[in-house]
Amino acid sequence: MIKINKLEIENVKRVKAVKIEPTTSGLTIVGGRNRQGKTSVLDSIAWALGGNKYRPSQAEREGSVVPPYLHITLSNGLIVERKGKNSDLKVIDPNGQKGGQQLLDSFVEELAINLPKFLNATSKEKANILLQIIGVGQQLHELEVKEQEIYSRRHAIGQIADQKAKFAKEQPYFPDAPKEPISASELINQQQEILARNGENQRKRQQLAQIQAEYASQGQEIERLRSLLAQAEAKYAQLGADLEIAQKDAIDLIDESTAELESNIRQIDEINRKVRANLDKDKAETDAGDYRQQYDSLTTEINAVRQQKTDLLTNADLPLPGLSVENGELLYNGQRWDNMSGADQLKVAAAIVRKLKPDCGFILLDKLEQMDMDSLKEFGEWLEQEGLQAIATRVSTGEECSIIIEDGYVAGQEGIQIQQPPGEIDPGEGWSAPASAPTWKAGEF
Repeated sequence: MIKINKLEIENVKRVKAVKIEPTTSGLTIVGGRNRQGKTSVLDSIAWALGGNKYRPSQAEREGSVVPPYLHITLSNGLIVERKGKNSDLKVIDPNGQKGGQQLLDSFVEELAINLPKFLNATSKEKANILLQIIGVGQQLHELEVKEQEIYSRRHAIGQIADQKAKFAKEQPYFPDAPKEPISASELINQQQEILARNGENQRKRQQLAQIQAEYASQGQEIERLRSLLAQAEAKYAQLGADLEIAQKDAIDLIDESTAELESNIRQIDEINRKVRANLDKDKAETDAGDYRQQYDSLTTEINAVRQQKTDLLTNADLPLPGLSVENGELLYNGQRWDNMSGADQLKVAAAIVRKLKPDCGFILLDKLEQMDMDSLKEFGEWLEQEGLQAIATRVSTGEECSIIIEDGYVAGQEGIQIQQPPGEIDPGEGWSAPASAPTWKAGEF
């Protein structure tokens, strides 16, 4: 990974002249009070490495007669320099060959010099950045669309099932009602059939009475007409036989009651209302069961899709253990962005920046004063463990600061001069500073 070994800045924004040699790994905290030039250091690095789109709107220090000067030595041997009236860029590789912004862009990650762009992004934008760099963004999007579509279907099915179950529960049930609605015409036909059979019975009774009368009359006729006895006895015998048959038929006759049918006819509307209510209840219960089965089936599909998402992220090459994406939001150790500690937020951001361009081994961080000492220590230890370099600012003059900026200088380097003032002659390689002139040695502040 490429890191910043040394940097020299002069006359940029609030910086007068600063030489810094950041630690190779971990935190290099640029401390100081407000308006002393801390942020100007980070802006200078961003301008030097990121190009003119990061050039400050008022780059030249107010009151300076010497143009801005930027000189950065990178760990891969590249020297990046901006100087002169137009602050032209010059990039020299270890072999002495010149390069340009395109060479810097090949390994300098934009978010490394503009981390607020990531920190201020929405949760979904952060998640999308992560998903794209690990190569599963499109697949996860397709699975989430599929999950949402199944979820919507299941939700609609669940609502219908609940409505059907509620309707079935509210319906009255009549266990004594028949299974099918009753037809009035059918009941009337049954009544007519019974009345017809009863009429036949009445006809037979009347026939019996008639025969009985004739029999009696004929007996009298026998008494009266002895002379016709033979004829009368023959007829009487025949009538006796008929009488015996008629009596046998009459003994077994039983009249059927039409009371139930008459009652059913009178109550047909109420009976049919109960039948329909029972049918509605049965159908609603059946429908509710069917929809509940569909709901359970869709739940199984949703769980399968969610498992595919879990497997996709589990098998992905994530930049930090504990990172994941759920419902389009970035999670770290199960916490959403706004629930993460400041140290965890910076860990996630730094890990993602490193994953975007693995060759970029540094990040710039502004305004770390919101982090307490424990969080600073934790974050610094993580950076060292990961071999990452972070140059950060903090409104503080405490021991946690690697250097202190005071009035545009590093404390202890006050009055140093990096470029030659206009009109002065470069004394050449053999020149040495007077004993009274401030001196600077890499790594000592």
